[in-house]
Amino acid sequence: MLNIFSPSNHAPFNIALEEYILKNFDEDCFLLYINEPCIIVGRFQNTIAEINYPWVQEHKIPVVRRLTGGGTVFHDLGNLNFSFILNSEDEDARGFAKYTAPVLKALNELGVPALLEGRNDLTIKGLKFSGNAKMVQGGKTIQHGTILFSSHVESLANALKVNPIKFNAKP
Repeated sequence: MLNIFSPSNHAPFNIALEEYILKNFDEDCFLLYINEPCIIVGRFQNTIAEINYPWVQEHKIPVVRRLTGGGTVFHDLGNLNFSFILNSEDEDARGFAKYTAPVLKALNELGVPALLEGRNDLTIKGLKFSGNAKMVQGGKTIQHGTILFSSHVESLANALKVNPIKFNAKP
């Protein structure tokens, strides 16, 4: 597997890089990147419903749509992003355990008690620090996720419109 660390912090570049690798590389790849403040919107999300547009516009935050589904997320320099881009169709298109396992193993070896909970969330003591999304298409698989380690939480809260039902459903 080819390991790539993007030297760019520009979200449009990094999201385009994922797509370029998916469409053009014959070798399986593991990509890491860190973006400057931006919003990454899932393939099927309504952008205006998901973001605080006046705040995003005032702060000149780029908004980029990704290939995969899932929710809208805020990235900044305190958020590490990882992508597995494989030249084979994953037999379990909805399963996230296979791809989050190496991330969880590394974190656990560092003493971080991280777990995969629900369908695609990584948590520490029940608190989500990572969301993951996946797409299987044309004989290839991309599965990517975030690792929130020191993001500016106030900016995250200001940038996104969060549906309170998501929180009310949590214990």
